[in-house]
Amino acid sequence: NWCCPPGRRMQSSKLGPTPPRLLSEEEYRLQGEVETQKALAELRSVCRSPEFSAWTTVSRIQSPKRFADFVGGASHVTPNEVSAHEREFGLESLSIDEQLFEEDDDDDDDDEEEEENVYDSYAG
Repeated sequence: NWCCPPGRRMQSSKLGPTPPRLLSEEEYRLQGEVETQKALAELRSVCRSPEFSAWTTVSRIQSPKRFADFVGGASHVTPNEVSAHEREFGLESLSIDEQLFEEDDDDDDDDEEEEENVYDSYAG
């Protein structure tokens, strides 16, 4: 009681919990990478355990060699998948999206001018 007066405790409980701090884009990306690596390591560990039924799993997947390579420590994505992802979601796609939105904005301006011209012809 000597370090936290009772009135102070009551006041802070009325305010409610403080909202969590939002991550910056860089922190979000970094956390995603760290958590993905941890989850992949955990998956490899489970796949190497004696309780894991390798034959059942291998019989169900399309690429058993790729799975075996992954369990052995290889990457979970191929270079082709990485480049396809970069094309679709990387910096290249951002510039394409910006161009598309710029074209849409230009079209909207043209539409507004056409509407004004049509209105003027009815008003005259």
